Amino acid sequence: MPNAPTPADRKYAESHEWHLVQGDVVTIGITEHAVDQLTDITFVEMKPVGTSMGAGDTVGEVESVKTTSDIYSGVAGEIIEVNTALSDSPELINSDPYGKGWLVKIKVSDASGLAGLMDAAAYDKSIA
Repeated sequence: MPNAPTPADRKYAESHEWHLVQGDVVTIGITEHAVDQLTDITFVEMKPVGTSMGAGDTVGEVESVKTTSDIYSGVAGEIIEVNTALSDSPELINSDPYGKGWLVKIKVSDASGLAGLMDAAAYDKSIA
């Protein structure tokens, strides 16, 4: 299956998380490249709603048949929503990593961490 283009509407971390900024809320997920590396995702565990964090802190982890990977936030803030659909259907990340496979939404208290993230072109270059 050919990879879809990396969406240009978000920022990317070297650790393969994407960050979609919508006002003071940032939605975080993992990139298609990360999904390809992990192969079949079997379990997702995110920190609960109400958890405060700094930029670079883990928001949870994704388990696959190969490994367990920590998921990091590029911003400081508070988790306001967790994608509960992934509890029953973690494979949504495999089939739709940039859509239904999102992981958490964070109400941002400090967005300065976004400055250290890459745009889609820089991310694509980093994984080439």
